[in-house]
Amino acid sequence: MKMRKFSSWLFITSLLLIAISGCEKKDFTKEPAIVHWDRDMCERCKMAVSERKYAAQVVNPKTGKAYNFDDIGCVILWFKEENIPWQKDAKIWVKDCKSGEWIDAKSAKYTTDNITPMGYGFGAHKPGTEPKNKETIDFEEMKKRVLKIGR
Repeated sequence: MKMRKFSSWLFITSLLLIAISGCEKKDFTKEPAIVHWDRDMCERCKMAVSERKYAAQVVNPKTGKAYNFDDIGCVILWFKEENIPWQKDAKIWVKDCKSGEWIDAKSAKYTTDNITPMGYGFGAHKPGTEPKNKETIDFEEMKKRVLKIGR
């Protein structure tokens, strides 16, 4: 009888430990959330996020909720159209169009002549890795140009 109680107690304790460890909340301001390529939809245009060189992700710093986008242009217009109150504090991730790694969109450098999913044309580069023979702009200038295009 004692062995049976011990087994039950061990089983319940194990379940509780598994449940608690599964509830660990990730900080997507330090690393992006997982994107389910070809299944997750762009928050703005509702197209499948499939182009791994131009994807972007926005994280609400208050809730930790991640929003996926197929083009950095969609991020900028989504902020404007939805009047996102936490826009200035948002963590924005973007794929480096050469290496494919996630980088901070606000510190990235952007080339202006790329073929992107929604046609905004901005390809992100980790600072110091951008091509020297192409027009390169910073986040604020890219943002201005997207708002000017405004589609």
